[in-house]
Amino acid sequence: MAAAAVDSAMEVVPALAEEAAPEAVGLSCLVNLPGEVLEYILCSGSLTAADIGRVSSTCRRLRELCQSSGKVWKEQFRVRWPSLMKHYSPTDYVNWLEEYKVRQKAGLEARKIVASFSKRFFSEHVPCNGFSDIENLEGPEIFFEDELVCILNMEGRKALTWKYYAKKILYYLRQQKILNNLKAFLQQPDDYESYLEGAVYIDQYCNPLSDISLKDIQAQIDSIVELVCKTLRGINSRHPSLAFKAGESSMIMEIELQSQVLDAMNYVLYDQLKFKGNRMDYYNALNLYMHQVLIRRTGIPISMSLLYLTIARQLGVPLEPVNFPSHFLLRWCQGAEGASLDIFDYIYIDAFGKGKQLTVKECEYLIGQHVTAALYGVVNVKKVLQRMVGNLLSLGKREGIDQSYQLLRDSLDLYLAMYPDQVQLLLLQARLYFHLGIWPEKSFCLVLKVLDILQHIQTLDPGQHGAVGYLVQHTLEHIERKKEEVGVEVKLRSHEKHRDVCYSIGLIMKHKRYGYNCVIYGWDPTCMMGHEWIRNMNVHSLPHGHHQPFYNVLVEDGSCRYAAQENLEYNVEPQEISHPDVGRYFSEFTGTHYIPNAELEIRYPEDLESVYETVQNIYSAKKEDVE
Repeated sequence: MAAAAVDSAMEVVPALAEEAAPEAVGLSCLVNLPGEVLEYILCSGSLTAADIGRVSSTCRRLRELCQSSGKVWKEQFRVRWPSLMKHYSPTDYVNWLEEYKVRQKAGLEARKIVASFSKRFFSEHVPCNGFSDIENLEGPEIFFEDELVCILNMEGRKALTWKYYAKKILYYLRQQKILNNLKAFLQQPDDYESYLEGAVYIDQYCNPLSDISLKDIQAQIDSIVELVCKTLRGINSRHPSLAFKAGESSMIMEIELQSQVLDAMNYVLYDQLKFKGNRMDYYNALNLYMHQVLIRRTGIPISMSLLYLTIARQLGVPLEPVNFPSHFLLRWCQGAEGASLDIFDYIYIDAFGKGKQLTVKECEYLIGQHVTAALYGVVNVKKVLQRMVGNLLSLGKREGIDQSYQLLRDSLDLYLAMYPDQVQLLLLQARLYFHLGIWPEKSFCLVLKVLDILQHIQTLDPGQHGAVGYLVQHTLEHIERKKEEVGVEVKLRSHEKHRDVCYSIGLIMKHKRYGYNCVIYGWDPTCMMGHEWIRNMNVHSLPHGHHQPFYNVLVEDGSCRYAAQENLEYNVEPQEISHPDVGRYFSEFTGTHYIPNAELEIRYPEDLESVYETVQNIYSAKKEDVE
């Protein structure tokens, strides 16, 4: 009977949405239904927000059911933006209608800004206040971020440029928030020992688009702790650690009881869960990210040690971090509490080496050298994070010249957040920004930031005058060159000097010699690189040398290259190119080629027609071959 009433009423609701007067047919039938049934109908998902607004204006009864803080508008909000519901507590009073309006307005603002970025950042003259309009947005930041995520999750191969800039904006917003949290964390007293929390901030900063939280990582560690407790119960059913509640920080003083915990940990981590040190791929940044250590069950000494330390402390074993050279360790005190201790009163634990317990002599054998007693001392959270970021910094310096240097940039930001007056790192950051600024595709505002960094360096260390002066001179020269560059260079295929250009932007190509797949995003009628590049790349050995068209291509390995025409051929089995900058130049992938976005098409206005002609000819030829 109730179901029949609901079905009958559901047929009436659309009609009500079109009626302005309360006397509409079926109104009395609808409003006389029980409140629960009416609420069920209005929350069924068949009505839009506009429908709810019109229905609520028909009579007092429906207006009361559609009150701004009630279930109807809450359901409208939930259905439209489900990922935001986790930010609301069930006990909070929320004006859902107002939240709906604010979120909708934030979405419109986000799309407006994303749509403007391609024109602003593709041009030669990029405004220096690149993200300032985002920082000054009104309304909750989570609403703006949610809309950016919605853009990134748009289905299909369209809106590539929107996705490209939405990703950049989201990356920036989240990194700024994480960096502020890290700086606040670093202001904690020296005895604040949440090593895991600090490591998670580093993880989040380097992976701002991933869903990483201390709560989730702690939950995963808690599940490991439960497994250890299960094993420990088999060793000693009365062990005091088994009585610990979540969040307790009690420590066990008896060495034998501590040893039982460590034995259970080693069994669970290394035998049951198969955690191990990553010897095969040691120099991989993933080894330093705690969420990846838990997923891949591998890491390097410092990340494995932090996991081991966290579990041990939750179970009452007071292990401490040791910033040992070349191989991070933990130490386990064997001496009496309150006694005067030296380095020989500790056992040193190698979490990378399956929890192996080492003496001082064995520690030195591990790294192949004798070290002073000071290097066996315990270090605080800031020093541990410095070691982690230092490792990332070393890995960032290994990136190739074609990469974005994102890891190096991120690790420099993190290091300077902890130690803002490190002159050598400030110089490195200045050189990096200068290097990124001189490339046409990079943001021009980075060049100006160099001047601020250099001024700070000069204040800290006047002895760096020579290096600073050199960078200032070249930065100012670059700015002057940029001022002289006006307008956009338009390349017409129909022009006589471009008659030898065979391929067009958007075509999927294959390199004849190296076999890589790529997409063309620019071309020159002849090689436009300098003599040194031509000599280093041995261009003169090519049959046509540098007097042939050259193409800017995005390669599937993430690099950008400049290839001679004679080395390229059309890929008859085109596939989507997985390159981070595809969206910068193209708006859509059709399955056979890429369509340039508005900014790239301005520069190559005749190429799109040529692409269609090329693709049509290729497929006509393939069809004839089949026949």
